[in-house]
Amino acid sequence: MPHDDKGSHWHEPSATQMAGLGKFERPAMPYDQFMESEGVPVYRDIGVRTVLDLPMKPWQRLGGRGSYIQLFGTEGLWGMYVVEVPPGGALNVDHHMYEKIVMVVEGRGSTEVWQESNPKKQHFEWQKGSLFSIPINAYHRFVNATNAPAVLLCGTSAPNMFNLLDSRRAIFDCPFDFTDRYSGDGDYFKPNDDIAPDPVRGLAMKKTNLVPDVINCELPLDNRRSPGYRRIEPHMAGNRFYLWVGQHETGRYSKAHKHASAAVLLCLKGKGYTYTWPESLGQRPWESGKMDQVRRQDYEYGGIVSAAPMSGDWFHQHFGVSKDPLRLSAWFGPNNSTSRKPGRPGEQITDRGAIDIKKGGGAIPYHAEDPYLRDEFARALAADGVESRMDPRWYDEATAGVDQPKDLF
Repeated sequence: MPHDDKGSHWHEPSATQMAGLGKFERPAMPYDQFMESEGVPVYRDIGVRTVLDLPMKPWQRLGGRGSYIQLFGTEGLWGMYVVEVPPGGALNVDHHMYEKIVMVVEGRGSTEVWQESNPKKQHFEWQKGSLFSIPINAYHRFVNATNAPAVLLCGTSAPNMFNLLDSRRAIFDCPFDFTDRYSGDGDYFKPNDDIAPDPVRGLAMKKTNLVPDVINCELPLDNRRSPGYRRIEPHMAGNRFYLWVGQHETGRYSKAHKHASAAVLLCLKGKGYTYTWPESLGQRPWESGKMDQVRRQDYEYGGIVSAAPMSGDWFHQHFGVSKDPLRLSAWFGPNNSTSRKPGRPGEQITDRGAIDIKKGGGAIPYHAEDPYLRDEFARALAADGVESRMDPRWYDEATAGVDQPKDLF
């Protein structure tokens, strides 16, 4: 068809050609465009030693300084940002059609929460280490009670909503109140320490919308990641956003395990490092000379790392190398954990991250891991004057089950 050359036109290929470019750049999704329009930095990498090191700029919409965080492997799955509440001040009133969890990295203050149909404000206080969730689409404001900046790390399902609706008005200006999830009940933000089995996997769970101090709170014994490992799942605000808190004993480290992208680990106590590598490199990438393809992230309090930073299953392994135990919180976003992924209702699912590979899981037992890892761990502990508490029998397949849960081997 005749046309001029002033516009963009599609040309039908010849009989020996294929249509299209063949190779092309991935376009920015609506959420990517939204982040760029906000005028603050967008940090993209495998992780960072501590979010306190991230560059932050004035954030007009929120009213404080901040930065978006989109770690590799979380794109389109869930979002994260860090924001400062100014000393003796407050952030702007906010409400949005997506879920949000908040971890107080530094500072002390309070939050006001209310709804379109119920303007009576509900208040609760927070401090360093508090973890809580804002009910979806509820109005809220963060207030700083000190003369130093308060730093909040937030995880959201904003990418899911922006990429689906592609409308700022629908996300920020919708008056709908989710009264089935938040009705202004006076006990809504009262901490609840009751532990119950989660209804899918039977792991320890707390139904609470506020954990006053997630850094030092008691954790029940779990044993799934390492001997003596402790873990709890806070189920907050009726969210689909999934997270848990776990802790490895001093002088011990996690078994390597694999799963797809989504999980970001936040360091709450101690310091350490994480190795992560694609399953295509095998269980022993150092031994096979492929160590250059392994990614490492070091961290301390407030540090984050993407456990599986690219597509496909990635092994990852976590090492605490301080006198304090290594306490981590894993954030997955909505519907990304194995137990919450869509699928056929009633089908059998294996807890792959905890079960030995030889038994159909995705975990590498200590006796089958790359020997480089245990040697490096011992050196790192010695450098900090910490004694290893790894039993030598765990590295021998014949005695590997000593003092460890037998089902995991």
